[in-house]
Amino acid sequence: MDTTERVTVTLPKDLVRGIARVEANRSRFIARAVEHELARRRHEELRRSLDAPHAEGTELSEEGLEDWGANLPEGDEDLVDMSSGTPVQWIEGRGWVEEPR
Repeated sequence: MDTTERVTVTLPKDLVRGIARVEANRSRFIARAVEHELARRRHEELRRSLDAPHAEGTELSEEGLEDWGANLPEGDEDLVDMSSGTPVQWIEGRGWVEEPR
């Protein structure tokens, strides 16, 4: 099974020359640049999500993970390890704040 796929990308000549000056394997260079950009965008989206969580996430935080985990279907109870992680709560205007232990 192939793990790569050929794509055609059109780039300005100066950009291609710039890549060739710093990296002999242009495909590898472009793949790394794309991976970096995808990671940056995922991080940016996560940051936006943390700054303004989805309503379902806020509801879950209000209900509490322990209550949510207790309501999982039979056989799925082991999906949540209540002894790990840091308890947090959403406070409007402040964001996610660690709960006192």
